[in-house]
Amino acid sequence: MEAVRVNHLHAAWHPGFGRMLTVAVYMALLGCLQAQEPQRHVSIILLGATGDLAKKYLWQGLFQLYLDEAGKGHSFSFHGAALTATKQGQEFMDKFLESLSCPKDVAPGRCAELKEQFQQRSQYRQLKTSEDYLALSKAIEALAQQEGLQEAGRVFYFSVPPFAYADIARNINSSCRPGPGAWLRVVLEKPFGHDHLSAQQLATELGSFFQEEEMYRVDHYLGKQVVAQILPFRDQNRKALDGLWNRHHVERVEIVMKETVDAEGRTSFYEEYGVIRDVLQNHLTEILTLVAMELPHNVSSSEAVLQHKLQAFQALRGLRKGSAVVGQYQAYSEQVRRELHKPPSFHSLTPTFAGILVHMDNLRWEGVPFILMSGKALDERLGYVRILFKNQACCAQSEKHRAADQSQCLPQQVLFYIGHGELGSPAVLVSRNLFRPSLPSQSWQELEDQPGLRLFGHPLSSYYAYRPVREQDAYSILISHIFHGRKDYFITTENLLASWAFWTPLLDSLAHEVPRVYPGGAANGHLLDFEFSGSQLAFSQQQLEHLVPGPGSAPMPSDFQVLRAMYRESPLVSAWPEELISKLASDIEATAVQAVRRFGQFHLALSGGSSPIVLFQQLAMGHYGFPWAHTHLWLVDERCVPPWDPDSNFQGLQTHLLQHVRVPYYNVHPMPVHLHQRLCAEEDQGAQAYAEEISALVTNSSFDLVLLGMGTDGHTASLFPQSPTGLDGEQLVVLTKSPSKPHHRMSLSLPLINRAKKVAVLVMGRLKREITMLVSRVGREPKKWPISGILPASGQLVWYMDYEAFLG
Repeated sequence: MEAVRVNHLHAAWHPGFGRMLTVAVYMALLGCLQAQEPQRHVSIILLGATGDLAKKYLWQGLFQLYLDEAGKGHSFSFHGAALTATKQGQEFMDKFLESLSCPKDVAPGRCAELKEQFQQRSQYRQLKTSEDYLALSKAIEALAQQEGLQEAGRVFYFSVPPFAYADIARNINSSCRPGPGAWLRVVLEKPFGHDHLSAQQLATELGSFFQEEEMYRVDHYLGKQVVAQILPFRDQNRKALDGLWNRHHVERVEIVMKETVDAEGRTSFYEEYGVIRDVLQNHLTEILTLVAMELPHNVSSSEAVLQHKLQAFQALRGLRKGSAVVGQYQAYSEQVRRELHKPPSFHSLTPTFAGILVHMDNLRWEGVPFILMSGKALDERLGYVRILFKNQACCAQSEKHRAADQSQCLPQQVLFYIGHGELGSPAVLVSRNLFRPSLPSQSWQELEDQPGLRLFGHPLSSYYAYRPVREQDAYSILISHIFHGRKDYFITTENLLASWAFWTPLLDSLAHEVPRVYPGGAANGHLLDFEFSGSQLAFSQQQLEHLVPGPGSAPMPSDFQVLRAMYRESPLVSAWPEELISKLASDIEATAVQAVRRFGQFHLALSGGSSPIVLFQQLAMGHYGFPWAHTHLWLVDERCVPPWDPDSNFQGLQTHLLQHVRVPYYNVHPMPVHLHQRLCAEEDQGAQAYAEEISALVTNSSFDLVLLGMGTDGHTASLFPQSPTGLDGEQLVVLTKSPSKPHHRMSLSLPLINRAKKVAVLVMGRLKREITMLVSRVGREPKKWPISGILPASGQLVWYMDYEAFLG
């Protein structure tokens, strides 16, 4: 017995057993300490608590948060706030709270109990003055102290118009911030501005009160279950998608939100925003970034996701007028006249339908069209993202003998079905001939086949189809993410401004565009169908008559053909902008082909600025017979900025032309404005170096074609009236000064330009009308108007003017 007892004691004090005992004691002590820690308290203040959004979605979302999180280490209090008097506001709020519902798996008795608990933790407050906010703050502190709670943080949900943001933000910042150790989260609802400038102003104003990490801008589409699944789906199916999710395999991407309702009752909002600002600039653009962004290594990292989304924004190619088609349902103008008390002659130009063609300038997506479409009064309510893959299969079997669901000749696509439509519920679908997807089984389940149901022309059985096990409201999901601090489900200031920078130029260009009128619903027929070619988008069907006349009787482009005349004793080509650019591009191509045929190469000197951008895009996308391999590209002028600067003419040439065509790199000749880490320093002799390069490569320093523009002051290239440098003399390339920033420039001289075999001057826009009239009357006075000095010694000068510049 003694021996046994000794062995037992020896085992008890074995080092491994001792370590286990130590860990057990430590865990027990930690549990005791945690049990003594006060529960952490979260206060949620809903501003605009009696409004429509709060009534429809937000109170239900807050109730769902309480159901999910109560008892997990946090206690809650909910404060409804508005300008309404306390008694009336509390009555409104009580009605909303009575209508709250529980998930289907919660028993009625238990649901009633939970609703009562939630109502006890919810109260209404009138918040008007800084004193009201201070009183709220003290009440929150008193509640925590009274119940022995430690304050974790406060959420302020702004369900109010943006014009009220500044006053509320000021009051929160000065009177209602939580104490040290507790967080503050401020939730903001769209619209976040009307354009880039207003968004910047609003962001600056809010940034003076809150830190970036404190602000949560809501786009409720990011809370929709299928949209929230896009990144996890891409992550969980990396192996299958890595080789497919790119320009080599994707034919196009469609991102669509269709509505059957119109804007009746909301025309005051809609007149200010329209469909592009209301839906495309936010919901559909956010979805686009989720589809197109590079996938972070860790999709659970909010910081990594937001950074990759920003990179996707930065890769978006700028939009132009030809990137869009717009429409307006027939009854809209009458609704505006009635609701906003407009005169009988009023006709709105606000689009209620838009189709937009977007391209991305990066290696993954170059050349792939992203089609964004949304509208009101359409034939169905439906939202989806469709990634259609190229199909190189060629099937020998006749269609009747193929495997019905898995033939390689069937379309291959991934569908993120956001909701509604014939399917009626959110779903993720993958063609069976593509791959079998992986989705989390605890939250997604396979859809049962529905005989007779067809999606995009094919039966449901031809897809692997999954739907959520439990459907959840978008706001409930987003409110949960706010509580857990998941910033990647919200819009950062940086991403917001990047989005507005992308959309604002298109919105400006469409401001006076007359939208195509459509009757609404099924009667639309094919009226809104559109098609694309290169970077151009157009309605498929010509509109034979206007259901509602546009404002005024301005001539349409089809009323004019290209006009040929003389201007300053040289040939003039005049047309509407698109026709003019098309004509100029064709003339440049013809000149290039002829030069290459005769001399084996074509030397083209191009100006910078905004006017040539559409020309560059036309040359890149519509002229596949252009002899780029034998073309040398030179710059007429350059701003003295680094080549990566957005103001650089070379950067514009690279963005809109060079990256889309195959010009040998040794045939591209940027101006050397950035030498030895300096910009246009005289001692670096950049101008002389460019002149020597021209003399060495261009026979007689005579370009085959020089493209110029004309400024409103009569300048051309970077030759200005205030800076006579380069207007005469022997120098081929000169440094000049511009009256506008950046002031320092490098330019071809007037004598060099006049050696060209052909000079084309492109003049566009109503702002050029006055200088066009003036220059038509003056003689050759380059010191006053440098453009008047353009007259090739032995070449040809041709003017290209749109009707607005020529006729006003």
